[in-house]
Amino acid sequence: MSNQNKTIGVIGAGNMGSALLRGMAGGNNVNTESIWVYDTDLSKSRQLHQELCVNIAHSAKDLTKKCNIIILAVKPLYIADVLSEIVNFLTSAHLILSIAAGITIEQLREAAGGKCHIIRAMPNTPALVGEGMTAICIDPSIPEEYITIACSILQSCGKVEFITESQIHGATAISGSSPAYVYLFLEALADGGVMMGLSREQSYRMAAQSLLGAAKMVLQTGKHPGELKDMVCSPGGTTIDAIASLENDGLRGTIIKAVQVCAEKSMAMGKGKKNS
Repeated sequence: MSNQNKTIGVIGAGNMGSALLRGMAGGNNVNTESIWVYDTDLSKSRQLHQELCVNIAHSAKDLTKKCNIIILAVKPLYIADVLSEIVNFLTSAHLILSIAAGITIEQLREAAGGKCHIIRAMPNTPALVGEGMTAICIDPSIPEEYITIACSILQSCGKVEFITESQIHGATAISGSSPAYVYLFLEALADGGVMMGLSREQSYRMAAQSLLGAAKMVLQTGKHPGELKDMVCSPGGTTIDAIASLENDGLRGTIIKAVQVCAEKSMAMGKGKKNS
């Protein structure tokens, strides 16, 4: 399957489905004439058609007939219903890329009747601004060309990291869910700024830009986070006192525990336990 004859369909036009569509439409690898979208809420499909010039499919079945790459961007509880609708139209030429949490490759393969190739991915919401982090799990038997195409789609919204499926729960905890932890930290940081006399708007801008810059320094310099931290901490200065306060209050252990709790909940959901 070459880039020239790939036809991509997205089932589900919520936040993540829309982010992937915008990423693909804004790149150079896929012509929007080759992209289709289907959502039970037709207004969402129409909005994306107007914004991106992608095609609207009338049903999941209709989309499957038109596309050889199918992105499942619906909530996990709807995956079985969608696959039962399209299973009779799947062939060995199809690739299913699922971003549904808790649904394994084996479960997807079984629901798809073993007819097509399967890739499982765990994106995060910064994909909405082109800065996503997506963990990707592949079936060992999948041809390289399908992996290349899936990576091209996901990289249109950010970075991709290959993991084994057994690592998916850890990936959920440190990339899938972690933007929420960061927003909580950012909000608390801004609250501190307000307490010290800065305006709310200034505090949010300064905190957000500082977090963005700090993250870029880790990625672009390749330095250990501890080394970058030490660069800010002058002997006897203000920053080292703040670091000491954070350590005394257990920030590091609290974050590690949050990652563990999130991963354990992901495991429980994968085993079919109820959300609680």
